[in-house]
Amino acid sequence: QVQLVESGGGLVQAGGSMRLSCATSRRIFSSDIMGWFRQAPGKEREFVTAMTWDGGTTFYADSVKGRFTMSRDNAKNTVYLQMNSLKPEDTAVYYCAADRTYSYSDYSRFEKYDYWGQGTQVTVSS
Repeated sequence: QVQLVESGGGLVQAGGSMRLSCATSRRIFSSDIMGWFRQAPGKEREFVTAMTWDGGTTFYADSVKGRFTMSRDNAKNTVYLQMNSLKPEDTAVYYCAADRTYSYSDYSRFEKYDYWGQGTQVTVSS
């Protein structure tokens, strides 16, 4: 049973913007930390960004820092990923995830996350 539902993917030209959404239940939304990961064909799943439950701390991969912004709407149990200045190398399937127990040393490790969405394809054309 899919417990996080991503939406908003598609095709965009390089330099463009796109916003992904991830809706979930209140129970999962209350997890210690929620994050976004991505996986390109033939590559390992990689960390993109993560935010603690209170929105007080946000982490970004160096490759997206300054271009991507994660946010959360507590009323809607939804997290967002705003992606600006997109590059062809951002092309991947993007996954939303939640981890019940946050640890500073583990926030970027996909294997530590308990819940996953089905993923949404983002394609950036050059």
